[in-house]
Amino acid sequence: MAAKYTEDDIKSLDWKQHIRMRPGMYIGKLGDGSHAEDGIYILLKEAMDNSVDEFVMGHGVRIEVNIDEAGRVEVRDYGRGIPLGKLMDCAAKINTGAKYDSEAFKKSVGLNGVGIKAVNALSQFFEIQAWREGKTKAIEFSKGEVVTEMKRARADDGPDGTRLAFDVDTSIFPEQTRFRAGFVEKMCRYYSYLNPGLEIVFNGRKFKSKNGLLDLLKEEMDGGALYDPIHLSGKDIEIAFTHTADSSEDYYSFVNGQNTHQGGTHLAAFREAIVQAVRGFYKKQYNPSDIRSGIASAILVRIEEPVFESQTKTKLGSMTVSPEGETIRTFVVNFLKEHLDNYLHKNPKTAEALQKRILAAERERKELTGVKKLARERARKAKVHNKKLRDCRVHFSSKKKRREETTVFITEGNSASGSITKSRDVETQAVFSLRGKPLNSYAMKRKVVYENEEFNLLQHALDIEEGLENLRYNKVVIATDADVDGMHIRLLLLTFFLQFFPELIRNGHLYILQTPLFRVRNKKQTIYCYSEDERVAAMKKIGKNPEITRFKGLGEISADEFAFMIGPDMRLDPVLMEEGKGVKEMLAFYMGRNTPERQQYIIENLRVDIDDAEV
Repeated sequence: MAAKYTEDDIKSLDWKQHIRMRPGMYIGKLGDGSHAEDGIYILLKEAMDNSVDEFVMGHGVRIEVNIDEAGRVEVRDYGRGIPLGKLMDCAAKINTGAKYDSEAFKKSVGLNGVGIKAVNALSQFFEIQAWREGKTKAIEFSKGEVVTEMKRARADDGPDGTRLAFDVDTSIFPEQTRFRAGFVEKMCRYYSYLNPGLEIVFNGRKFKSKNGLLDLLKEEMDGGALYDPIHLSGKDIEIAFTHTADSSEDYYSFVNGQNTHQGGTHLAAFREAIVQAVRGFYKKQYNPSDIRSGIASAILVRIEEPVFESQTKTKLGSMTVSPEGETIRTFVVNFLKEHLDNYLHKNPKTAEALQKRILAAERERKELTGVKKLARERARKAKVHNKKLRDCRVHFSSKKKRREETTVFITEGNSASGSITKSRDVETQAVFSLRGKPLNSYAMKRKVVYENEEFNLLQHALDIEEGLENLRYNKVVIATDADVDGMHIRLLLLTFFLQFFPELIRNGHLYILQTPLFRVRNKKQTIYCYSEDERVAAMKKIGKNPEITRFKGLGEISADEFAFMIGPDMRLDPVLMEEGKGVKEMLAFYMGRNTPERQQYIIENLRVDIDDAEV
């Protein structure tokens, strides 16, 4: 029998109810803070954006961000401060803000007046306070509802500005949600690069830039530039780039202060523009891949009313830079043609170094032609009978609904891959099985990716040979044993990805699967423990005579148990690339040919816990 449809079924939600019921519409995925795109970082960004906007308007050159151990966030700026009479409207009235009619804010990321209202609605504690002209006023909320309000402003000699403080609501976010300092620091660094002169202090650490994207590029590159980075800027555009001896293309792209790490129309325009400008200067039709091989670049464009392809604004979809209709492609191409041509004429040594790098890439590409042909032939044959890959039905490169869930597990040996294969979700989870330990690819050239059958098949399974545009799985998960051999395989795979596909890590697609060390159970309850502390807690919870199993490898875990470990409660550790922190030096030390030095380091730093050692 069909359900009745009456006036009672029509409901109107107020602003806070709508945000709390549909948080994904406002902050993307919730997450627990283990990924840079998780909602808590969107909330932090919303809390900081108004402070950054004050700096853009010429008010306040310092922003203080503090996050304590309990997870409480506090953002304090020293701008003009929200007008005290409008404090309630700005915190709790949707579509209210100061940006709608302001010329200076037409090129902001968001103009919809939601901002801190979303922070308010999704926080179990939220406080907003402003100081203006010797007076202050504050309001405290919980889940969007007023708890206490200072009805009248009181005298206060604190410096003008605004303070926001909040604790995210654990009834909406996962219980284990927490801010990762690395993600917050990166956010602060990028804010400083995009706003030269602005000082941001996060938990006592200062971030400030003088040269904008030039500083970003120098720090992120971690050395290795073949010539001094080229820095070009104009109205609504800034570009910095250089080349390295690596073969990968590294891009840092921004729109109106938003880090668009998935690129978009402005990045596509830059990749085309650099080819046209270089060809025009040298008057030679160089291959586009040779021009871009080893490029490291940063690009910022400022456009009116940008359109993004996702709620979290990580990929630009706009085709024009202004209501007048000039396309982003034309804007970027024309800018680079003129300014890069001028720069190279004025800097002949840079022009010579750039051409030398292009010719080296051309030679390497021609050397690889034969190797690639054989490798692709092997890959084509393997597609028919590829025992290494158990594919899934949905892929990240498709437009299907569950594309974000797509995951491939890279496992060691047949026993582990067999268990995962039996328990996986065949719609979204694939398995790639390694044969023993992969090759140590440190300091090897790109040719090894094609010559080594296992690396070549892995590259084709992920479909990342030409970049991440066709990446088949959103999450690439290394699933190895937690013993010495498993850790070694993990390091070898990390070396491979860092060497040849760093963008996979940089864009947050690579993870390590956590697998339990213990199973504690009785006839009524089973608890999987990922640490010694969890084992002790589980034994107390279960009580007398628990059965304790110590897992030594993934192959010992049954398919039924794996269903839990790779299901909705799967524990994944994201592989974070702390760029500018000596990645190349770290790889050279741990994976290079310095065995005696490494052995001595291990001898001096090895620690053994006697309680956990087997006797």
